[in-house]
Amino acid sequence: MQNLMTTELWNGTTLADVLTLQFLATIAGSFVGALAIVLGGFFLASWARNRVIGLSRRYGRLDATLFSFLGNILRYVILAFAALFVLNTFGIQTTSIVAVIGAAGLAIGLALQGTLSNVAAGVMIILFRPFKNGDFVEVAGQMGTVQEISLNCTELSSLDNVQIIIPNSQVWGNVITNYSAYATRRAEWVFGVSYGADLKRAEGIIRDTIMADPRSMTEPAPFVQVNNLGDFSVDFLVRVWCSSDDYFQYQADMKRAVKEALDAGGVEIPFPTRTMINAA
Repeated sequence: MQNLMTTELWNGTTLADVLTLQFLATIAGSFVGALAIVLGGFFLASWARNRVIGLSRRYGRLDATLFSFLGNILRYVILAFAALFVLNTFGIQTTSIVAVIGAAGLAIGLALQGTLSNVAAGVMIILFRPFKNGDFVEVAGQMGTVQEISLNCTELSSLDNVQIIIPNSQVWGNVITNYSAYATRRAEWVFGVSYGADLKRAEGIIRDTIMADPRSMTEPAPFVQVNNLGDFSVDFLVRVWCSSDDYFQYQADMKRAVKEALDAGGVEIPFPTRTMINAA
């Protein structure tokens, strides 16, 4: 065998030289093929990612955060397949590698159950959009303005400007109250007057005072009616619609305005009294 390998074939070229050249040519071909697969994989991965992200830019109703996440996932999947093709190019069996990766993925998934549940809930929140940035919401016992919705958590800003970060699994798994979902809201008050007051006059003062404010809507029609005969007062229930953006300030302003109007109109606003009887 040694003599065969060293036997001169032509012009000083031996069989060993031929086999070496064939081996080098095979390696070179594998490197060229691998390089082509790598370059093609990166190009295809970037193109696919940009196409997915471009959908959110083209259609304003689609959430950019979700499509950016999906685009990155697609990019990594394409690069993973490109890596497997490169290994195959060099004759490496990838079946066992895929099995190892699958087992590792399962182990990682079990270790990160909480994080993955937050991500899954984040996808659902972004996809179905029960609220958006800028909405005033109450969720998981917290109330505030939505500042950011990420795949892992939702950030709120409370009324006193405190940052509140809620895991998305708690957001999606709880009742969500969105105070900004609709353009209008119904404000409601209860105003009490004394039993000796002129109820018609009191009703007129309350109605005129509230409806004089430009934030008060005439449609749906306002509701001003005696609702309860309390221990110390006759209570008027008042319901008037306004813009959701004005709700809180409007409700506070009308309480003061009606109080001042009733005082100016001579309508007594009662307060609890107690009569002490001396048995002696």
